[in-house]
Amino acid sequence: MTIAVAHSDTDEGRAALVAAADEAAARGTDLLVLHLVDEPTTDSSPDLVPVDEVEAATLRVRAVLDTPDVPPVPWQLRTANDGHDPAGALVDLLVETGAELLVLGSRRRSAIGKLIMGSTVQRVVLDSPVPVLVVKAPVER
Repeated sequence: MTIAVAHSDTDEGRAALVAAADEAAARGTDLLVLHLVDEPTTDSSPDLVPVDEVEAATLRVRAVLDTPDVPPVPWQLRTANDGHDPAGALVDLLVETGAELLVLGSRRRSAIGKLIMGSTVQRVVLDSPVPVLVVKAPVER
């Protein structure tokens, strides 16, 4: 089975990537990095993701995973357009790929914000067909 992680180029996204690699190593499985693009490339091909976007995402993922603190795990990148619905696109990718766990990064919230998670994270947690591990970026002190 596969561990999936929602990729974003943020501190939270990098923390999720590290946590997902740790989980994949612990379970002896591979890692599937899910990268969503928020804008369709052309009107005629809304499902295509530009090659430069895929290459840039691959380099960002490699920069995090190829560090001494992260266990080496086999991984691959899967990209898709989000169709202006990132939560729905992530859930669709989970169903398509058969992942057994999804790891998401989430921002820290204020006291009011703690009452409700971010809308995308909340929707994925509620709609996911598999367990979801939500991680936060380490606090800088």
